[in-house]
Amino acid sequence: MVDNEMIEMYGKMHIALQKLEKCSEFSSLVPEVRTNLVYARSSAKDTDDVLAVDGRITVVNGMPHASGNVKFAASSHMARLMLELRKVDPSYRAGIDFANGPELASWLEDFCREKKWLFGSIDRSREPEEIKQAEGMSMPWKVQEAVRTVDGQVPKIFYETGAVGKEPVSVLVGSDPLEVVDQVCEIARAYNARK
Repeated sequence: MVDNEMIEMYGKMHIALQKLEKCSEFSSLVPEVRTNLVYARSSAKDTDDVLAVDGRITVVNGMPHASGNVKFAASSHMARLMLELRKVDPSYRAGIDFANGPELASWLEDFCREKKWLFGSIDRSREPEEIKQAEGMSMPWKVQEAVRTVDGQVPKIFYETGAVGKEPVSVLVGSDPLEVVDQVCEIARAYNARK
């Protein structure tokens, strides 16, 4: 059943993706696992309530490119992350993941300081073995860890270090996908222009 919120969500996601696909600088921040952009319903309870890009966002001819359509339940990882973050601060409904590494993490920390954005981190080496082994337990732990690093608040940007078989990624969150894409493109342009 289509409702007004769904219509608004699809519209914002399509406009946000059009903007992202025109931001050539973001291509350098697409990780090997690819990127996803997610947008949760205001009453989201599970991944079926989160809109995402089916097949993620990749790079084609040097430009970011959505490899599939926008649809509900198209994301597992980023959708579960948003659901956990919203337990702490429900004003965050959208997020995007992108590359990470020591140089980018250091630069992002300075960028966030200038913007007065909260910046957090998740050290995967601190993850308890019993949480790593239990299906679905890593995400609540990761969110608790990110929130812990900024005194109980949801950071605007946070990153996680890599672990065995896990690529390090950064995450930026916001109220909707237009805000998130505008901000991640600003980051990509500034990071690419730093040299």
